[in-house]
Amino acid sequence: MPRFAANISMMFPGRPPAEAFAAARALGFEAVEYLFPYGAPVAEIKKGLDETGIRMVLLNTPLGDAAKGERGLAAVPGRQTDFRTGLDDALAYAVALGVSMIHVMAGVVPEPETDDAEPVFVENIRQAAEVAATHGIRLLLEPLNHEDTPGYFLTRTAETRRLIEAIGRDNVRLQYDIYHRQIMEGNLARGIADNLDLIGHIQFSSVPGRHEPQYGEVNLPYLFEVCDRLGYDGWIGCEYRPMTTIEEGLDWGRPYGLGTGQ
Repeated sequence: MPRFAANISMMFPGRPPAEAFAAARALGFEAVEYLFPYGAPVAEIKKGLDETGIRMVLLNTPLGDAAKGERGLAAVPGRQTDFRTGLDDALAYAVALGVSMIHVMAGVVPEPETDDAEPVFVENIRQAAEVAATHGIRLLLEPLNHEDTPGYFLTRTAETRRLIEAIGRDNVRLQYDIYHRQIMEGNLARGIADNLDLIGHIQFSSVPGRHEPQYGEVNLPYLFEVCDRLGYDGWIGCEYRPMTTIEEGLDWGRPYGLGTGQ
């Protein structure tokens, strides 16, 4: 049976971490993603995890200067020092909180610097992977769609796979987001099957709208079955915004033991 992690950043926006963890646990989730935990003290987050018994399995590296449109720094030429500083912050949170996966945000690359982006990205990820490996942490690379994030360095599965293979580190894996893949490429089940050997984490939401599985054009329950049939045993992140309330929208999860309060 698929294992689902609640994305508290999108499902419970604005709630303090401990409150979000408790709410997710009450709905039957055993794990959570917390995209950008850096505004909360590590001790506060850890207390919430300990009190609820829920696992935090994923966080993202910092965006950089979000107000200026930065969406990560790993592929941005000239920002290597800032990238490493952000990576150190991500690792500090991950190690203290027992988080096993970090999504490394590649970033939006300015047009004049696109030729230099790939070697910068490869070298940054290689160095980051070596440090992360000492803590048993996987780094995830995720293609994002160019409608929501214009200019993002990674947009397609094949190019991300090529870069992962070029980086050549066992703890660097693909984060396969069904929402982004549907917008950019479609062919969702085939994409999972073709890349299962490199997939470290899966996320989903409806397309369009980024809501629960029962909305939009994608048959998400079918894709959950595909993951099961193929033997995917990782987490599937619920990176969606509830259409109304979390409880009302969780009908999709009842076959998997979610929303039952158990």
